[in-house]
Amino acid sequence: MITLGRLRRRRFPYGGRWEAALLSPVILTVLIAGLAFSTPREIAFSRLLPAAPALAAAMWPVLPTILLGAFCLLIMISLSFFYTDLGTPYTGAAIVAVTLAAAYTSHHRLQREETLFHIRLVADAAQKVLLRPLPARINDIEIESLYLAAQEEARIGGDFYEAADTPYGVRLLIGDVRGKGLSAVGAASAVISSFREAAYDEPDLRSITRRLETSITRHIAAFPGPDLPERFATALIAEVPRGGGHVRLINCGHPPPLLVHHGETRVLEPSIPSPPLNLATLIGDTYCVDTVAFAPGDQLLLYTDGVTETRDRAGEFFPLPEWMGQQGLMSPRELLDRLHRDLLQYSGGRLDDDIAALALRPNTRAPIRPGSDNNKAPGL
Repeated sequence: MITLGRLRRRRFPYGGRWEAALLSPVILTVLIAGLAFSTPREIAFSRLLPAAPALAAAMWPVLPTILLGAFCLLIMISLSFFYTDLGTPYTGAAIVAVTLAAAYTSHHRLQREETLFHIRLVADAAQKVLLRPLPARINDIEIESLYLAAQEEARIGGDFYEAADTPYGVRLLIGDVRGKGLSAVGAASAVISSFREAAYDEPDLRSITRRLETSITRHIAAFPGPDLPERFATALIAEVPRGGGHVRLINCGHPPPLLVHHGETRVLEPSIPSPPLNLATLIGDTYCVDTVAFAPGDQLLLYTDGVTETRDRAGEFFPLPEWMGQQGLMSPRELLDRLHRDLLQYSGGRLDDDIAALALRPNTRAPIRPGSDNNKAPGL
């Protein structure tokens, strides 16, 4: 349950630079008052006092803003005892007018912040449904996920992933819907929902892919738009069968995964490209399954194009295969933490596209039964 205290802490996270910014109206008031008392009256720094409550309206609640305006008015009245020709009535009237306007602005700003806060709560809940946390292990496969929104304010987007423990083995999905906004989120939700059902029902990956194709086609047809011919999704469907030893892949126009096998990094390009979802009617529905060795000690990285299309200041793309080859043996969580850090460093802290990634590796230990503490999903 979200309390009002927590809401206020989110609005006013005291500490560091933000604390200094919150104090800036007070600092400005003291500075103007000091200059007004210490400089010749011809300069009339006192006329700048209305700027303090105006600045406070951008970050303070209503009552502190009004109190600061009253303090500025008191300073102006005090100055009038020392200098009789400062135009105190005019400056005082300006302070009162600006303070009232600042209080009104502060009130509406707080209302908008509260509305935005509750919208973000809804978006967070929607993301947890769309991209629910994955268990740290599924059978004998260690798995971790990463999701980064291009915009700091964003919560959900067109990138998606899912993993399921099925009678046929561990099945995984990662993809990217073309476009942004609610239409992309809706298409991603349709694909994920279909996968969550088909992964348990269908005996092979081709049947799963056809189910995904049908779902996204129906969803897009239900919400037509001018960009209908250009709406599609890339996807990668993977399966690690029970007993392990290899991984099966269907790549529907998605960036190829990376496999570290015996210390060497391989780019798993599909032998025959499969059509992106919602384009099967245009270029055929032939889906090619590739089988690759996947043994203990190997590492597999699935990702969306936001990773490889991250640019540095010179416009160069992030060299993911080379980066992957330099990481050495580490857990999936460590790998994705390092990828997160290095992507932000490479881009200068600014991402141009959403990013999703899955890292997995086989584990020779006994499978964890449902309900075990070690099967809980870690916080990202």
